[in-house]
Amino acid sequence: MIAAIKPSGANTRGLLAYLYGPGRHDEHTDPHIVAGFAMLAMPDAGRDEIATLTQLARYLDEPVRLRNSEFGKKITDHVWHCPVRAAPEDRRLSDAEWGEIAQRIVTAAGIAPEGDDLACRWIAVRHADDHIHILATTVREDGRRPKLHDSGIRVGDACREIEKDYGLRRLKKGDRTGTRAPTQAEMHKAERLGWEQTSREWLQDRIRAAIPHARTAEELLAYLEADGIAIKARRGPSGDLLGYAAGRPGDLNKDGEQIFHPGGKIAPDLTLPKLQARLEAGRPEEHPTARRNRPATAWHQATEALDYFRTDLADDTHAQAHITALGELLEATAQKAPAHLRAELHAASKAFARAQRSQIRAEDRAAHAIRNAARDIIHTATGPDGSALAALIAALLWAGIIANRWHEAKGHAHQADAARQALHHLQAAADHALTPTLVVLEQRQPKEEDRRILAHDVRAAIPDQADRILTDPSWPALAALLADAEARGHQPHQLLKEAAAQRELGTARQPARVLITRLQHTSRNPRPNPRAEAARRRTTASWTGRPGHGTQPPTAPATPPNRPRR
Repeated sequence: MIAAIKPSGANTRGLLAYLYGPGRHDEHTDPHIVAGFAMLAMPDAGRDEIATLTQLARYLDEPVRLRNSEFGKKITDHVWHCPVRAAPEDRRLSDAEWGEIAQRIVTAAGIAPEGDDLACRWIAVRHADDHIHILATTVREDGRRPKLHDSGIRVGDACREIEKDYGLRRLKKGDRTGTRAPTQAEMHKAERLGWEQTSREWLQDRIRAAIPHARTAEELLAYLEADGIAIKARRGPSGDLLGYAAGRPGDLNKDGEQIFHPGGKIAPDLTLPKLQARLEAGRPEEHPTARRNRPATAWHQATEALDYFRTDLADDTHAQAHITALGELLEATAQKAPAHLRAELHAASKAFARAQRSQIRAEDRAAHAIRNAARDIIHTATGPDGSALAALIAALLWAGIIANRWHEAKGHAHQADAARQALHHLQAAADHALTPTLVVLEQRQPKEEDRRILAHDVRAAIPDQADRILTDPSWPALAALLADAEARGHQPHQLLKEAAAQRELGTARQPARVLITRLQHTSRNPRPNPRAEAARRRTTASWTGRPGHGTQPPTAPATPPNRPRR
């Protein structure tokens, strides 16, 4: 059940005309009052042929009229409006049940506290099966104004109790970190102008997409302006930036003037102070464009920045910082990824935006490595090779799983849901990104004898998951990758142990695929065999001590304990 308190107004008669009218598409049927203040005295224009909307408006406005006649300054924001809607799958509630629900909501809001005979006047009008509208005038019978601070939180809590008591669909409790839902006026305006999103939703997406491009709030606003977004900056006498508002091109008021939305109204985490904390915490020592001479490593560096994501979540303030930075890295990856992966990654980034914020205050400086990695990717001139991108998306997927678990452990229901939605898109992107690599690897899989030796390595390194890995359809591709890594001087046994230590494999759908993406990252560079290197040093020392011998003999690569020689 959703109760959405609307902004205050001054036209009681006008709102009644809508509630008792046919609706915008003739959807209102049999409008009538199901509950209200002093029901016996109230005229119901829906059921009483003699009653009029003007009479009902005067009845509700009477305390307002009396107060305005006694005081010089008139009240012009006295109309309180709260639609209350059941979920589509909920049962049909009776008028009596809707009346009880309305009474509980006005009690929770502070409009009509229980047992208060001098409370505000209010009514609940039902004109459809699945919802009611509560209208109140916010001047009490004694002339005082009601205490409505945080009424939305109290009403939300009351709705959660109502759902439980009436057997309705149970929604999750709010935590005051979500964005404001679009108003009907915003949605109608977007529909009228042919926009897929309301202005605030559109601006939120653009600002989030711009964050990885900037190092300071000034740079961020400049980037947004260059992207065609109207920006109104608020500055102090010294010229320091104190706040900002953003406007969507073409979003004009009735006078043809640009409409601006303050950052905090666009999203709770897009206020100027919060943006400054994030941007300045991740400021690198040199501008990202100065590091373009290392474009090939930016994607690998991003994967390495996520290597310790799990351990960095030990402290709550650090955890929140890393999850926020993870969203920025995900957005940067989506912007620079190849076209065939961009849609899934953008969908993942959009869903994860809700998981980026909670009531825990972030220690943003703790996540500078991930944030810098996002900026490096944004400023990288060339795209990634297939294996680097697959490894990064797999690392993002694993980090998303850890973030989801952290939110679940903390009881952050909305954030955990958002993380799960993002994981769905990340998994699809990971599968697409790895497919070309699998095709290439499977074409050059090792001989049967070599695969048996590599299977021995798997059983020795990851005994509890060995059967799942060896029966995974991608095992031949993993064997080919292990053989390639061994040719570059790596020990397959050690690589497997290190990869398994990075993420547990019990929850992986295809553990061999997980290992492939991880090993592509860790085994990409040649690495001398430590035992062979030690043997070489010992042999060199002994041979150089002999007269007439200035070179070292060849040495055979060593094998891990209990591993058959080829």
